Amino acid sequence: MRPALPALVVMAVLAIAPAARASPTCQDAHGDSIRCGISGAMPVGWVLPAEMRLKLPAPSQIPPQVLFGLICAIGGFFALIALMPDFDGWRSGDWDRQQDDEEEAG
Repeated sequence: MRPALPALVVMAVLAIAPAARASPTCQDAHGDSIRCGISGAMPVGWVLPAEMRLKLPAPSQIPPQVLFGLICAIGGFFALIALMPDFDGWRSGDWDRQQDDEEEAG
């Protein structure tokens, strides 16, 4: 019981702590999220009607050239990582000679 006591105390403190609340979300006339209380913000809880949402243009797509370049860059990064030599640091030859090495040997 004694080892579990700190865990129980932490659980009790976290259980009685008040929940953090986020600020309300407002939207503008186009349905984009915006900070409440500034010009162009609709009242709290207002949602763009579905008919108007369907009339809005679709978000722009990423051009294929940019997507291909991004895939090549990420693939090249992972290829460089895969080509790195194995190094685990356990053997003494894995590390360079340090200043204190001469003092320990003598």
